[in-house]
Amino acid sequence: MPPIAMSVNVTQQHGQQLLDFGQKLDISLLDSVVGCLYNGEGQSQRIAENILTALKEHPESWTRVDTILEYSQNQQTKYYALQILENVIKTRWKVLPRNQCDGIKKYIVALIIKTSSDAALSEKEKTYLGKLNMILVQILKQDWPKNWPTFISDIVGASRTNESLCQNNMVILKLLSEEVFDFSQDQMTQVKAKHLKDSMCNEFSDIFQLCQFVMDNSQNAPLVNATLSTLLCFLNWIPLGYIFETELITQLIYKFLNLPMFRNVTLKCITEIAGVSVAGKYDEQFVKLFSHTMQQLKQMLPPNINMKVAYANGSDTEQNFIQNLALFLCTYLKEHGQLVEKQDMRPHLLDALGYLVHISEVEETEIFKICLEYWNSLSAELYRESPFTTGPAITLAASEISVPTRRQIYLPILSKVRLVMISRMAKPEEVLVVENEQGEVVREFMKDTDSINLYKNMRETLVYLTHLDYVDTERIMTEKLHNQVNGSEWSWKNLNTLCWAIGSISGAMHEEDEKRFLVTVIRDLLGLCEQKRGKDNKAIIASNIMYVVGQYPRFLRAHWRFLKTVVNKLFEFMHETHDGVQDMACDTFIKIAQKCRRHFVQMQAGEVMPFIEEILSNINTIICDLQPQQVHTFYEAVGFMISAQTDSVVQEHLIEKYMLLPNQVWDSIIQKATKDVDVLKDPPTVKQLGSILKTNVRAGKAVGHSFVQQLGRIYLDMLNVYKCLSENISSAIQQNGEGVMKQPLIRSMRTVKKETLKLISGWVSRATDPEMVAENFVPPLLEAVLIDYRTNVPAAREPEVLSTIATIVNKLEGAITKEIGQIFDAVFECTLEMINKDFEEFPEYRTNFFLLLQAVNNHCFPALLSIPQPQFKLVLDSIIWAFKHTMRNVAHTGLSILYQLLQNITLVDDAAQSFYQMYFTDILQHVFSVGTDTSHTAGLTMHASILAYMFSLVEQNKITVPLHANQPNNLVFVQEYVANLLKTAFPHLQDAQIKLFVRGLFSLNHDIALFKDHLRDFLVQIKEFAGEDTTDLFLEEREATLSKAQEEKRRAQMAVPGIVNPHEVNEEMQD
Repeated sequence: MPPIAMSVNVTQQHGQQLLDFGQKLDISLLDSVVGCLYNGEGQSQRIAENILTALKEHPESWTRVDTILEYSQNQQTKYYALQILENVIKTRWKVLPRNQCDGIKKYIVALIIKTSSDAALSEKEKTYLGKLNMILVQILKQDWPKNWPTFISDIVGASRTNESLCQNNMVILKLLSEEVFDFSQDQMTQVKAKHLKDSMCNEFSDIFQLCQFVMDNSQNAPLVNATLSTLLCFLNWIPLGYIFETELITQLIYKFLNLPMFRNVTLKCITEIAGVSVAGKYDEQFVKLFSHTMQQLKQMLPPNINMKVAYANGSDTEQNFIQNLALFLCTYLKEHGQLVEKQDMRPHLLDALGYLVHISEVEETEIFKICLEYWNSLSAELYRESPFTTGPAITLAASEISVPTRRQIYLPILSKVRLVMISRMAKPEEVLVVENEQGEVVREFMKDTDSINLYKNMRETLVYLTHLDYVDTERIMTEKLHNQVNGSEWSWKNLNTLCWAIGSISGAMHEEDEKRFLVTVIRDLLGLCEQKRGKDNKAIIASNIMYVVGQYPRFLRAHWRFLKTVVNKLFEFMHETHDGVQDMACDTFIKIAQKCRRHFVQMQAGEVMPFIEEILSNINTIICDLQPQQVHTFYEAVGFMISAQTDSVVQEHLIEKYMLLPNQVWDSIIQKATKDVDVLKDPPTVKQLGSILKTNVRAGKAVGHSFVQQLGRIYLDMLNVYKCLSENISSAIQQNGEGVMKQPLIRSMRTVKKETLKLISGWVSRATDPEMVAENFVPPLLEAVLIDYRTNVPAAREPEVLSTIATIVNKLEGAITKEIGQIFDAVFECTLEMINKDFEEFPEYRTNFFLLLQAVNNHCFPALLSIPQPQFKLVLDSIIWAFKHTMRNVAHTGLSILYQLLQNITLVDDAAQSFYQMYFTDILQHVFSVGTDTSHTAGLTMHASILAYMFSLVEQNKITVPLHANQPNNLVFVQEYVANLLKTAFPHLQDAQIKLFVRGLFSLNHDIALFKDHLRDFLVQIKEFAGEDTTDLFLEEREATLSKAQEEKRRAQMAVPGIVNPHEVNEEMQD
C-alpha cells in the first residue's frame, strides 16, 4: 500500500490554494490535508475538515478527480476524490454536457477494468475498487438503459475474458440489483424504479447464462463464491421459470451444498427459494427441493449430533452454517410444511423437526429466536385447526383416539419442544431479583426489552403447546419441580426458568387441573424456602413464589384462604431487606390487588371482618420497613381494593382509615405552619410534605372519583402551601439568583408544587362529575396557579401547570370555554417567550404547552375565535413553530393541531373565509417548507393529510373569498402560487416537473396514500439537478396516471347526485 501522507499543520492559506481553480492542483498538498484530517488533531484537523468540505462542494471540483486518482500517493485521498465524483453523479449528472458524462463513464470503466483484471491488485485495492463499483452503479441508475443500452451485454461479454474481471463484474451486478430492487424507495421516483426493474427482468437471460456458465465450468473458488452471492441477491425478484424450470436447484444441492467453502452461501440460496410463495404451481419441485436437501444434510450432519456442543466448539463458518440451517428449515416448513406431511415424505419431515429441536438447544439467542418463530406458528396453527383440548378426566389412551390426524404427526416432537421451552424460558418483566454476571443475587434496575420480547413470544408458544397437550406440559413441569426439591437439578437458573414457565401458562389449563397443579407447585416452593439456607437462596425462591402467585389471579379469586395466605406471605417479604425482594413483594401485591380487589372488601366465610379492615388496622406494622417509593406502591394497591367497595358510606369510612397516617402528619404540619409560616422553610418538613403528596397521588390514582372526599379535605390547605412555597422560591431567587434552584431545599419545594398539580390532574382525569369539578375545584386552582405562573421567573415555573390545565380542558370540554381567556392571559405569551428562541430549551414546557393548545383547539374552539386578532396570530405562529420542531413529539402535536384547526374552522363559515384570506397561503408555504425538508420525513403522512385537505378546499370551492386581489379564480391562483413557491425554493428543477407535481396535488387529494407517494417522488427529484433531458422522469407516463386518477375521482363524484356544482356539469341545455 502507498505510504499515507504525514499530517502537517494545515492553515487557511492552504485552503485558498486548493480552492483556486485558476492554478494547477498541488497533489502533495491535498495529500497532506487529507492526512491531517485522518491523523491530525485540534485546530489543524478542524481546518482540514473545513477545506475538504468546501472543496467537495465546489461545482468544479469533479474536474480534478482524474488528476487526483492518477497522481495521488494516498489511498484516503483517492477515496475522497471518488466521493466528489459520486456526489456529482447523484446530484448534477443531468446538467453536465453529454460528452463529459461519456468521458467520466469511460474513465471509470477503464479504471475498474485495470484494477479488477489482476486478482492480486484487486485484493490489495479492495476498498478503492468497491467505491469505483458503487460509482459505476450510480452512473447506471442515471444512464441505463436509455444512454447505455448495451450495458448488460457489455458486462456479460467482458466477463468471459478474464476470471478476476468476471468476479468483480458479479459484484457490480449484485450492487445494481440491490440499488434497484432493495433500496430504491427514497432514492428514485416510483415510475423510474419500475422502469429499471422491468429492464433488469427483460435482460436477465444474459446474466443468468453467465452465472450458469461460471457454475458449470469455473474451478476458481472466489469467482464461484461471488457468483453464488450475486445469484442469492437475484433470487427474490427473477422470473420463477429460471428457478424451477432449469437445473439450478439440482446444481445448488448436489454440486455446491456439500462443499464446505460454498455451503453457507448455497444454503442461503436454497432458503431464498424455499421462501417463495406460489400456490400449487411448483409443488413437485418444492417437495424435491426438500427431500434432496435433507438427504445431503444427513451426510453432512448426523441427525443425532449434539448440536449444542457442536455449536459451542465450532468455527465461525460452522456456527453460521447452523444458523443458516435453522433459517432454511423454518422458512421451508412455515411456507410449505403441509406438502411434506404426506406418508412418503414423513421421515424427511421428522428428521427436519429433529434437527430443529437440537438447534433450539444451542446457547445463542439469535438462533433460538429463529426456531422459536417457527414453533410459535406451528403450535398456533395446530391449535387453531381444532382449538378443543380433551377434557380433564379422560385418560391418555382415550385422548389419543380423538387427537386430530395432523396433530398426531407432531405429537412426539412437540413434547421435546415443551421441554426446551420450559428449560429455556426467558425472564418476565415482573421479576426484579436476578443473578448478575458475578453470580450474586441482586435487584435488576434496567429493563431488558429484548429479553421481555423474547419472554412474550416464548410465553405465547408455551400456552399453545399446553392447549395441545396439557397433561404432557404438567408432567414435564412436575418432574422438573420434583428434581429441584430432591436436589438433582437444583440451581438458581433451573428454578428460575421452571417457575417463569409455570407462571406463563396461567389460564391455559382447565380450572380444576390448574388448581391441583398450582397447589402442588406452591407447596413445593414453600417447602423449598424452608429447606434452603442462605439469604441468596431464599431471595431467589421468594421471587419465584411471588411471580407464580401473581400470575394466577383466577385461582386466587376462587380460593380465599389461599389468597389470604399469599398476601400475608407478601407482607412477610416486605420486611425482607434483601435487594429487590421488597420491591417485588409490593409489585406482586399491587397486581393481586388489581385482579382480586372485590375479594378484599367482601365478608368472606369464616372471617370476622373483610380483610381490608385487617390490612388498614395493621398498616403501620406492614409498611414499617419499606422505602418511601415502596410505601407509595403499597398505598396504590390498597386503593384498588377500596375502589371495589360499592357502598359509599362504607367506602368513606375505609378512605378515612386508609389516609389516617398521612393525614395525621399533614395536619400537624399545617397547624405548625398556621402559627409560624417559616416551618415551610424547614428541609425535613418540606421533604415530608412531598412524600405525603406522593402517597395521595398514588392513592387517588387507584381509588378514582371517590377520592374526592380526601382531596376536598386537604385541597385549600394544599393550594395555600403551593402559594407559600412559590413565594419562598421567588424570594430566594431574588436574593441569590437562579443558581439557587439547584439547592436541595428549593428542589424539595418544587417537588411539593409538582405533586400538588399531579394529584389534581390525576384526580380530574378520573372524575365522573365534571360539573362538580368546574364549580368547586377549578376556581381556587386557577386563582392559586395562574398569577403565580405568570409572575415567576421562567426557570421557576412548573411545566405541570400547563399539563394540569390541559387535563382539565380535556375533561370539562366546552364547560371551561369561558375561562380560556384568563388562562391564555396567564400562561400563553410568557411560555411562548420561553420556547420561541430555539428548538431545544425547556423541552417539558414545549411538550405541555402544545398539549394544552391541542386540548383548547379540540374542545374550546369558540374561545380561540373570540381572542383578539394579534393573539390569534400568535396562536397560529406557535402552531407553525411547533411543527418545525426537530423533537418528533412536538412536531407531530403541531401538525395534529393544525389539521384539526383547519377542520374546526370550516364549521364557522364567516370566520373561515376571513381566516382563509389572511392565513391560507402562509400556512401552505410553511407546510411545504417542512414537507420538502428531508429531516422532517417522519411527518410525511401528516404533511400529506394537511396538504390534501387544503387543496381539496380550493378544488371544491369551499373558499369563496379571493385569496389574491388580482386573481379572482382561487384554483388558478393556488396553482400559480405553489408553482412559484417551489420554483423559487428549487431553481434547479424544470418547469415541466413542477407543473406536473402541482397537478398531482389536485388530482390525488382524495387518496392520502397516493398523495403521500406523490410527495415522496418530489422529495427524490429535489435532490438532483434536472437538465434539459427529462426523459428518465417519465413525465408523460406520470401525466397519464394523474389524468386517470382525476377522471376516476370525477366519475366517483358524478355518481352521487348533487355532489358536483350544477355549473360544472357538462350537459345539453335543458329547458
